[in-house]
Amino acid sequence: MIFGAGVDVGSTQTKAVIVDESRRIVARTLITTGANVSRAAESGFLKACESAGFPREAIGYVVGTGYGRYKVTFGDAQITEITCHARGAHSLFPSTRTVIDMGGQDTKAIKIGPDGSVIDFSMNDKCAAGTGRFLSAAADVTGVGLDEIGPLALEAKTPVRLTSVCTVFVESDIMSYLAQRKTIEDILGGVHKAIATRTMALVRRVGVEAEVTFTGGVSRNIGMVKALEAVLGCPLNVSEEGHYIGALGAALFALERAQAAAPGADVALAAGRS
Repeated sequence: MIFGAGVDVGSTQTKAVIVDESRRIVARTLITTGANVSRAAESGFLKACESAGFPREAIGYVVGTGYGRYKVTFGDAQITEITCHARGAHSLFPSTRTVIDMGGQDTKAIKIGPDGSVIDFSMNDKCAAGTGRFLSAAADVTGVGLDEIGPLALEAKTPVRLTSVCTVFVESDIMSYLAQRKTIEDILGGVHKAIATRTMALVRRVGVEAEVTFTGGVSRNIGMVKALEAVLGCPLNVSEEGHYIGALGAALFALERAQAAAPGADVALAAGRS
């Protein structure tokens, strides 16, 4: 049995996924990245191996991805998170043509082809506005748990309008609305709507083409899912594996490379072509 592993080192969390020859996920782990990126990558990978129940030597190939992919020093290759999210989304939803990846520090809009390859992309890598960090700041100011802000946003009756979606100024905006006795629900509804509107501007740069798949840690936020669906005017594909899709894509690339390098691979390929 050949296994492939993907380690997605994000700004806030590190994800690791192991897949078997049938492309089935046999293990997944999620840990905080912290200050030591290399240690987080190693720890996430080892925990995935432990979860799968076999030693690291059993993994045929490891691909690192994410902003800290070059810190996956034990890996065999590094592939950008854009390519890996495209591949992971396509593996779960083969008809996907647009991917929205919203993580802790950036948001990406990715246009992909029928084979899951990247055709075009756009990202807000120079600013944390419209990202998980922005949502985290809103949660801190309102005193609401990060897991609660999405459901509360759905209860908004009159969402407020933010004057800025800058993470630096969101605190003063929210404090101002709290002083005006606006409800937490309406404030959070406005926060989610502002992020969705900003994200839509990114998506327009690459063009919206159905189906649209939402990936990254923020895809677990139901308020963000609904806000994006409202501005896009179409439903989103959202998987329970949404947080792991970058690591999944990396693991699938790893599996293919491990299979290609396996003894007898050339003979098997030749037999398949005949």
